[in-house]
Amino acid sequence: MILFFALLFVALAIAGATAFVIFWPLALVHIRDRNPEVSALLGAGAFLKPSALAWLLRGGYYDARDRGLSGLATPARISLILIIAGLAMAGILWLWAEAYG
Repeated sequence: MILFFALLFVALAIAGATAFVIFWPLALVHIRDRNPEVSALLGAGAFLKPSALAWLLRGGYYDARDRGLSGLATPARISLILIIAGLAMAGILWLWAEAYG
């Protein structure tokens, strides 16, 4: 049963990855077109750059005061949190199954 829930958390991470691949590029294009100061902050190739992902997780897009950016970056942030949380929980349950199963 524990491994079933671990697999369920992996599925949650996959769903988060799907949403992330949709919303994060849209947010980056919006940043490139309408917020050059944020674009300069994130740099080129920001899709999987750790500093850009940390900026997204911190909610740094709120400082831009752009409702369009907030509308695109918030789902990307939620999906990134789902990816991290889903994989972390699946790993914890897998370790628990290895130790006590």
